Amino acid sequence: MTAPLDPDALAAAFTEAFRHAPEGVWHAPGRVNLIGEHTDYNDGFVLPFALAQGVSVAAAARSDGVLEVRSRQAPGDAVRAPVAGGPITAEGWPAEHAWAAYPAGVARVLAPYGTGGASLLIDSDLPRGAGLSSSAALECATALALCELSGVHVERPELARLAQRAEHEHVGVPCGLMDQAASLLCRAGSALMLDCRSGLSSHVPFAPGDAGLTLLVVDTRARHSLTAGDYAGRRAECERAAAELGVPALRDVKDLAGALASLRDPVLRRRVQHVVTENHRVEAATGLLRAGAVAELGAMLTASHLSLRDQFEISWPQADTAVEAAMRAGARGGRMVGGGFGGSAIVLAPADRAGDVREAIGAAYAKRSWEPPAFLEAAPSDGARRTR
Repeated sequence: MTAPLDPDALAAAFTEAFRHAPEGVWHAPGRVNLIGEHTDYNDGFVLPFALAQGVSVAAAARSDGVLEVRSRQAPGDAVRAPVAGGPITAEGWPAEHAWAAYPAGVARVLAPYGTGGASLLIDSDLPRGAGLSSSAALECATALALCELSGVHVERPELARLAQRAEHEHVGVPCGLMDQAASLLCRAGSALMLDCRSGLSSHVPFAPGDAGLTLLVVDTRARHSLTAGDYAGRRAECERAAAELGVPALRDVKDLAGALASLRDPVLRRRVQHVVTENHRVEAATGLLRAGAVAELGAMLTASHLSLRDQFEISWPQADTAVEAAMRAGARGGRMVGGGFGGSAIVLAPADRAGDVREAIGAAYAKRSWEPPAFLEAAPSDGARRTR
């Protein structure tokens, strides 16, 4: 586990880079989605929690209407873009600067609300491409910084939707609302039960350590990129299935058996089966947490993984191997997390078996000559905030 980001060190680095001190430092966390994958853009339910790790932004206002961005993870020239202007997708930037579309998009979406130019220095302790939502953390930290620098107040649920819009319009990823909402709304010791249609949410107690359990995040080292088209393809399939079923979104399917019988395309049947049953798993998992039955979540996690692997078809060999090895070593359950096709998995294990689970997954990787996985013990943490 890496040391937490130091806001004082980031402020000092900002001063060195921009030759003046920042006005503040803001932090937004990454997230782990406990359960509820690919349900968010289907107007369904999700149950994420925030990580201690995330993205921090040191920032100062500018008067020239320009956003100037530097990153400690991408050393080199600053990236500059006018705050005013239309969409510039990630593909419109030089490859080495594609990451800058995220903060630039947020700046352009917020500009009508009264935010202006700014200088930003970004730091992160989230691995990119690991499925832990480093992109949404960057968006949300930027959004908080820009709003506070300009004295603009936007309620957090609305700010999450604006950050989501920035990703749609300026990065080209048709993401759901979950990642931005989790980064802005989560609380320590809780998961966030979010209705992605209404935006309503509630905090559900989630403290696996109190139940003698550990939730391990397994970075499978298989990197993914949601701009590659697979994610958009799955979303399009879900929208096509909803249209054929005559419902606004797959969340509205009440008779699953009838819906499956009416769809002729076997691919669409599989997509519908996953989304509908995954929504039920989120509601069931929320009930288990409210009842204090954390250990019983394991079966839900594994059922979710099998559905994502077989019905939604977005898992990958390293994730499947991690879950299988963990179960053989005594884990209560596990699943892939994130958009799919690479990234991370989570494993719920008794705390006294966590070492065995790590060893078993590492041995399974070594047997296949894969790069060793990385592990993170996930602690439900607070959402985005000012840290300096």
